[in-house]
This record gives sequence, structure tokens and C-alpha cells, in this order.
Amino acid sequence: MAQRSPAEIRSSIESNRMELAVSVDRLRGEVTHLTDWRGHVERHQRELAIGAAVVGLVLTRRLLRRRRRRV
Repeated sequence: MAQRSPAEIRSSIESNRMELAVSVDRLRGEVTHLTDWRGHVERHQRELAIGAAVVGLVLTRRLLRRRRRRV
């Protein structure tokens, strides 16, 4: 295995440091996008409204069944 010169080692370290900075910036952007709940709500308004309606109907049916059993 050939020995690298100090200049080659420094160059390699600097290259790795720049790649790491780019990767961290990219990751930060992805995390920001994935944790943006307001953006998710805005993009999926229709699905959320349908889900809320379904949950409301299920809860209403259960409450009505309980009421009928008591009477």
C-alpha cells in the first residue's frame, strides 16, 4: 500500500468535508420538508376532509347504538 503525501491527505480531508456539508444541507432540507405538517395538510385537504367525515359517521353510529341499548 502506497503512502499518501500530507498534501494528498489534506486534499482528501477537505473533499470529504465539502461532501459532508452538501449531504447535511440536503438532509436538513428533506427533514424540513417531511416535518412540515402545514404543508401536508394543505396538500391533502380532500383526503383529510373525507377521513374526518368517516370518523364522524363511525362515532355517530356507535353513540346511536349505545343509546338504543340503554332504552
